[in-house]
Amino acid sequence: MITTQDLVQAAVDATQFCYAPYSNFKVGAALLTADGAVITGVNIENAAYSPTNCAERTAVFKAVSEGQREFVKIAVVSKGAVSPCGVCRQVLTEFAPTLDVIMADLDGNIRHTMRLDELLVDGFGPANL
Repeated sequence: MITTQDLVQAAVDATQFCYAPYSNFKVGAALLTADGAVITGVNIENAAYSPTNCAERTAVFKAVSEGQREFVKIAVVSKGAVSPCGVCRQVLTEFAPTLDVIMADLDGNIRHTMRLDELLVDGFGPANL
């Protein structure tokens, strides 16, 4: 069974693959699926900035492309243990509006844990269509 600390460590380990030459702000994510798989993602910057992809979205897109659609929790690690951006919150809401979001620093220290619907109040999802 994957513990929360295991998930955080997977996100920390993933940061070695970040591509952040412009900001040097590395973010790793580890997404736990309903069947117990852990899918990691990292931020991938681009000189044009707009095409930059966050770690959380990288993990979700990677999971979906591998047939995963049900998520239990996500660990996001960064300097200062920041929360997912608005775009990432929206993407996560598409699949798991009550997802547990663990925010930790690059040393793996958990600073906050919140449900996604607390981070994105009244989020727009499939039920709104």
